[in-house]
Amino acid sequence: MVIAIGFEGSANKLGIGIIKDGVVLSNPRHTYITPPGQGFLPKDTARHHREHALSVLQQALDEAKIKPQDIDVICYTKGPGMGAPLVSTALVARTVAQLWKKPIVAVNHCIGHIEMGRLITGSKNPTVLYVSGGNTQVIAYSERCYRIFGETIDIAVGNCLDRFARVLKLSNDPSPGYNIEQLAKQGQKYLELPYVVKGMDVSFSGLLSFIEEKAPELIEKGEYTPADMCFSLQETVFAMLIEITERAMAHCGSQEVLIVGGVGCNKRLQEMMGVMAEERGATLFATDERFCIDNGAMIAQAGWEMFRSGITTEMKDTTCTQRSAHIE
Repeated sequence: MVIAIGFEGSANKLGIGIIKDGVVLSNPRHTYITPPGQGFLPKDTARHHREHALSVLQQALDEAKIKPQDIDVICYTKGPGMGAPLVSTALVARTVAQLWKKPIVAVNHCIGHIEMGRLITGSKNPTVLYVSGGNTQVIAYSERCYRIFGETIDIAVGNCLDRFARVLKLSNDPSPGYNIEQLAKQGQKYLELPYVVKGMDVSFSGLLSFIEEKAPELIEKGEYTPADMCFSLQETVFAMLIEITERAMAHCGSQEVLIVGGVGCNKRLQEMMGVMAEERGATLFATDERFCIDNGAMIAQAGWEMFRSGITTEMKDTTCTQRSAHIE
């Protein structure tokens, strides 16, 4: 039996989770929430992580009903993510690894999402749509590694949704994307927006600029409501994502599709993806907010698999990187 503890802090969620041979023993997290209309700055987010790290760690140990000596390996997010929050969380992981005299494993944040999704849903070899505030990629496992078949060429879909939520001054609690999803359910009128798919890639920056400029004027005139704008934005960006996902499934001959990442718990995205999967005779796999949103258990799960394969990270190499391309 192997017990792994994972430290995740690549963005505004600080999560610490404990996994025992594929079973989640605990998975608490604490979210840095800013006022409506504002995003979160790296230095402030890092300060939040430092302030809450020990309490979340104690909560994880208490919920799992284990002691430090029971843990076999320490896992932490190497990247990609925001520099300052990554470093503040990695510092905690390095410290406990040395205090508890345990090996440490550096984990790719993206692979953490995928491996957690596979564990929870039981999917075997899916085409993966990874959608979050910082990442938008279509990924599949081919020739002994994960390969990116399509991605955003500018901003992530979650960032697009979050930034439009700021225009509407929506609350950041529990997240701007969640509040857009709830408001979109009331939308009745569709506004045609730029639809930008380039081969296997998508672009959201032009669409965002368009709706940021048009929305205040159209809402003020009474032609569209904020709910209509949220509805229109969701329908457009999700259709783009499903198009490139279906193209990747056709290329790979895949009969499974897995949605991971924070945006992946959006019920409308799951519904639209489910229709596409059914038409192809494929199976959709998705999880809820416990495991879609950044969490420590996903880092523990990916690190657990690496550790069982004989992979550990030397202390001198326990650095962080903001770019996914620099992580093996």
